[in-house]
Amino acid sequence: MRRNILILGLSFAFLSSGALAQENGLRDRPTMPPPTQQDVYCSGMITTDHVSRDIRLVSGEEANYQITFSDGDYVYINKGSDKGVKAGDVFLVMRPITNETYVQFFTWQDRLLHAMGQPWEDEGRVKVVVAHKDVSIAQVFDSCNYLQRGDVLLPFQERPVPQLKSEANFDPFAPPSGNKKAMIVAGKGFTIQAGTNSVVYVNLGANQGVKVGDYFRVYRHEDNGNSFVYQTPDMGTSVEGFGAAPAHYPVKDLPREILGEGIVLRTTPNSSTVLITYSLKQIYGGDYCELE
Repeated sequence: MRRNILILGLSFAFLSSGALAQENGLRDRPTMPPPTQQDVYCSGMITTDHVSRDIRLVSGEEANYQITFSDGDYVYINKGSDKGVKAGDVFLVMRPITNETYVQFFTWQDRLLHAMGQPWEDEGRVKVVVAHKDVSIAQVFDSCNYLQRGDVLLPFQERPVPQLKSEANFDPFAPPSGNKKAMIVAGKGFTIQAGTNSVVYVNLGANQGVKVGDYFRVYRHEDNGNSFVYQTPDMGTSVEGFGAAPAHYPVKDLPREILGEGIVLRTTPNSSTVLITYSLKQIYGGDYCELE
């Protein structure tokens, strides 16, 4: 009997210490590891800057039936040794894209996208293996998506990899920071919904002082009327048959809802590419964000 009590006591002590360690681990969570290569080099951008389209992917091996190219494939580019291309050169592959759904998810989406510039999608990287006089052969590596004829190639430049902070001190009721505000204008691939590890684009960039490594806090005002999704007017304070507040409260007089936060991976003049590092719930185009 005494032996059983001892075992139970030791088990309880072990479980209690384990729970305490787990709690302390959550509270004192170390700095998160940096974003992956896929995050940094497959994030895309929206920019008003001129992007040279001089170097293009023109074809590839087995092109008589192959219409796309991916990791390991050999592709042909329209520049060779007479233009300074040599074996070992690395190029980023990008593609200008448009929103072919032509559907706005919130009131100002088209106008904001136009002000931010041309959306570009990262497709991957290629490394030159043979440079002929007028064309070169390159091998695809680290592809983000499929490559195709006409894709644009840019000389490779390393992108800074920001360090993530711990999520342990995330405040779901944080007061306004007083810093510059922006809006989630679109997600990668023009998606309208985002969460942890999603990439989104916001309408603040280098011209407004945003830097790689900055954090945006994402939030929402309920019943703001900006979304094109059907909304019952004044639903924030009154729903027929389900109660009503004694008076209507304007959006500005109700607490905002904190949705998550994200880190800036890239900046262009009027836009930032943001990786959502933590989300409490779904984030949509039209949600607001502020620099922390």
